[in-house]
Amino acid sequence: MNKYMILAPILFPLVTGAILPLFKFGERKYRNIYTELVTTLNSILVWILLLNAPKGTYRALNLAGDLEITFHVDGAGSVFAGLVAILWPIATLYAFEYMKHHGKETSFFSFYTMTYGITVGIALAANLMTMYMFYEMLTLVTLPLVMAGMSREAIMAGRKYILYSMAGAALAFIGFIFIFTYGNTMNFVPGGVLASSDITGKETLLRAVYVMAVIGFGVKAAIFPFHGWLPSASIAPTPVTALLHAVAVVKAGAFAIIRITYYSFGTDFLQGTFAQYTVMCFAMVTILYGSARAVKEPHFKRRLAYSTVSNLSYIVFGASLMTPLGLTAAFSHMIYHAVIKITLFFCAGAVLCKTHREYVRELNGLGLKMPVTFATFAIGSLSLVGIPPFPGFISKWNLCTAAVEQGSRLAYTGIGVLLMSGLLTAIYMFTTLFRAYFPDDNFDIKSIKDVKDPGWQMCVPFVIFSVCMIVMSFTAPAVINYFDSIAGLMR
Repeated sequence: MNKYMILAPILFPLVTGAILPLFKFGERKYRNIYTELVTTLNSILVWILLLNAPKGTYRALNLAGDLEITFHVDGAGSVFAGLVAILWPIATLYAFEYMKHHGKETSFFSFYTMTYGITVGIALAANLMTMYMFYEMLTLVTLPLVMAGMSREAIMAGRKYILYSMAGAALAFIGFIFIFTYGNTMNFVPGGVLASSDITGKETLLRAVYVMAVIGFGVKAAIFPFHGWLPSASIAPTPVTALLHAVAVVKAGAFAIIRITYYSFGTDFLQGTFAQYTVMCFAMVTILYGSARAVKEPHFKRRLAYSTVSNLSYIVFGASLMTPLGLTAAFSHMIYHAVIKITLFFCAGAVLCKTHREYVRELNGLGLKMPVTFATFAIGSLSLVGIPPFPGFISKWNLCTAAVEQGSRLAYTGIGVLLMSGLLTAIYMFTTLFRAYFPDDNFDIKSIKDVKDPGWQMCVPFVIFSVCMIVMSFTAPAVINYFDSIAGLMR
């Protein structure tokens, strides 16, 4: 395959999304067909690229000297790009019915489509310069989505999002400069790129810079205490929050942390140092904090948002173990959590769309009137808690196994944190589910007599994802073996 094809799944949604407002669609269904066709074709392009990956690196643009925009297809990028390609067209279908009464749909789907291309750009970036550039572009193109509707709450959420993102980008840029200065190359290389002859005597400084870079990229991964933008962003329409909290933004942050840890600074340089222990501590604190806040949170979507805060740091914890098994665990939770969480958000969006109820206490009896929605929510809840054989159990098992193999006291502490978080997850997910299926004694079924499941455009996506969760339970060995093959390059 011509390596120039690597640009196609990046540029195609960027261009087609940007020109979408130029078309005068007579009816909204034609715009929807256009948008669905673009996202589906792009997913096909991504999978053609991944299954016929060109060797080597494609240099798209030289900015100055060693500052180049380059792309390649490697194992880590394939995991992220493949995930995005599977979820995006299905999420787009869901958005058609949900956004029907929101207004400004053309602008919404324009940015929604462009975000797809930028996310693929992050996945296929061959060097730190390229990833950083697309990472910044992701902030700009998702800001209008967070602020969709332009209510006072949406504007405030957008301001918080951009301020947090700018601060994170500044810290990440420091890491970028030091890799540029002390690395043999800007490219992502398994094992890292630091030039041993140049860093002698500067080890402590570079490890401190690594921690700053993790925090910088970790803003999008909602690491405590830099997580505040994520629950606030739940004010956005559910198609946005689902992708923000499951795929595009938050997983880009976790993916970037994996890249700089294993492919830029290198685990040999970081293992057993304060840099590793600091990142592990950040991850464990975030896991517990997010779970505890989710238990206390009465708002349905914000409860799921705090759950995302916690689960993102499961990925960071796996990456911070800095072992091949830890990397495998991080990849497995990145994939499984994405499918689980997008399903749960879609169910929450269905409730909001059909009943306008936003709080957990208002869910009384809805499981009886929205059987498809809450059956799907039940499968997602079982998966997120980690009940065998659902995929959430598999990824958490991998994390605990990797922590045991790593063997440090902090890693063993992490196992305890994961178990405690699992208990808290059961509390905040099952209390939500029980309220929907087992309402209070004074509940009047007539109060929800007109409530029903949403239309097929919303139901089909979360049914597909619930089926995916069941299939994942039985295909885990093959998936984990693939992740092991990627992680094995780090040995």
